[in-house]
Amino acid sequence: MKTSSKISLPPGNMLNPLPVVMVSCGSSPDEYNIITLAWCGTICSEPPMCYVSIRRERHSYEIIKRNMEFVINLTSKELCAITDWCGVRSGRKYNKFQTMDITPLTADKVKAPLIAESPLNIECKVKDIIPLGSHDMFIADVLAVHANEELLNKTSHALNLEGADLVSYSHGNYYCLGQKIGKFGFSVEKGKSKK
Repeated sequence: MKTSSKISLPPGNMLNPLPVVMVSCGSSPDEYNIITLAWCGTICSEPPMCYVSIRRERHSYEIIKRNMEFVINLTSKELCAITDWCGVRSGRKYNKFQTMDITPLTADKVKAPLIAESPLNIECKVKDIIPLGSHDMFIADVLAVHANEELLNKTSHALNLEGADLVSYSHGNYYCLGQKIGKFGFSVEKGKSKK
C-alpha cells in the first residue's frame, strides 16, 4: 500500500464527502421554506435519530426553532441545481417552492412539507437544540420515512438508493456517488482475500 508524506493544516471541517440535503420547514404554506445543508447526519440507530446544524442568522433557523420539526429531503443529480439555488437564495426574499417549481407534499407526522421531487424524505421532530458556536445543532427523532416506489425491490422490499442518483458535497463542489466498490462486511466474507 502506497504511503504519502503529510503536511499539517489548521483545524477545520475536513470530513468529506458529506450528504447534501434540502431541509423543508414551516407549519403552513405561507411559512414553508427550504434550506440546503451539508452539516447533517445520523446520530443513533435505536431510536432512529439525526441532526442538522444551522447558523442562527439563516431564515429557516427561526422557523425550525419555532415549530420544532423539519423534513430532510435527499438530493439527486436531477435536483442538484435546485438544491444549490435553495442554498444561495434566502427564503426572506423568495418562495422557494414556487420559484423553483417544486411540489410540497403533506407529511404524515409533522406539519413541515415533504419535497415531492426528492427520492427520499425523512420526517423529523426536534428533541434538543445545542448551541455550538457558528451553528446550533438540532437533534431530532426520525418519525417517518418516505421513498419513491421505484426505489423499493419488488420482492424483498429492500430500499435501493443506488438507483436514486444521490449527490454528495465536498469542499464547495457537488458530486454524484461513484461506482460501488464493496458492501458492509465484504472484507471478511468467506472466500474473499485482502489485496
